Amino acid sequence: MPSILRTTRLSTGDEVPILGQGTWGMGEKPNRRADEVAALRLGLELGMSLIDTAEMYGDGGAEEIVGEAVAGRRDEVFIVSKVLPTHASRLGVATACANSLKRLRTDRIDLYLLHWRLGTPLAETVAAFELLKAAGKIRHWGVSNFDIADMIELAGVAKGNSVQTNQVLYNLMRRGIEYDLLPWCRQHGIPIMAYSPVEHGVLAEDGRLAKVAKRYGVSRSQIALAWVLRQEGVIAIPKARKLEHVRENRAALDIRLIPADLQDLDHAFPPPTVKRTLEML
Repeated sequence: MPSILRTTRLSTGDEVPILGQGTWGMGEKPNRRADEVAALRLGLELGMSLIDTAEMYGDGGAEEIVGEAVAGRRDEVFIVSKVLPTHASRLGVATACANSLKRLRTDRIDLYLLHWRLGTPLAETVAAFELLKAAGKIRHWGVSNFDIADMIELAGVAKGNSVQTNQVLYNLMRRGIEYDLLPWCRQHGIPIMAYSPVEHGVLAEDGRLAKVAKRYGVSRSQIALAWVLRQEGVIAIPKARKLEHVRENRAALDIRLIPADLQDLDHAFPPPTVKRTLEML
């Protein structure tokens, strides 16, 4: 029986775990497939039932990895996938979603995101998402890499208030969203989904985390992840290919940072004092 993790609530009332699993970089090399599937399956056993992927990752290969990993247990999993902005038209969204569903081997995507913005009007993309919802192809929709101006614009579009999350780059090295975007999303009940919470492993080697990590007898990456997970209304989606890294990520959820830790981390990684342009990877 998979363990139960702390959750946060979407505006629809759905509860989702605050620690999920990312798949950026998966599905690119056939010789890694078995390890990637095994890592995702272990994550599910440990309660990390939210899995994030995208049609862009591995040109659909990551979605295929997810489909294999969740086979036979689809109802236990909350699948998040993303449509490329070049497919953000009414017809493009429908076609992209159909292709993603085939690769994922499922009849629905739990949360479908616009990966980032380009030229397609938001109203057209939102209308396409709503059609997919009505058809049962997706349960919810959201956005990714939207700054506060984008979110405000979205709120003014018909059905724009149905957005369920904004997936953005957020970690100790990338704290710009704390100035305005994170408070705005909290005010409107929209959870943030933090990608690259350990900065693609960079924070695992960052000496500025050594002091706090030593206090708890854990790795630096676990402290970086615990720092993200302590935030209200934030979901983290770290990627792990190795089983030991999956277990490390799960254990980070049990670390309770105290004010002294947060003070040390704020000193090492100062919070923003001015508006910063939204960062992306």
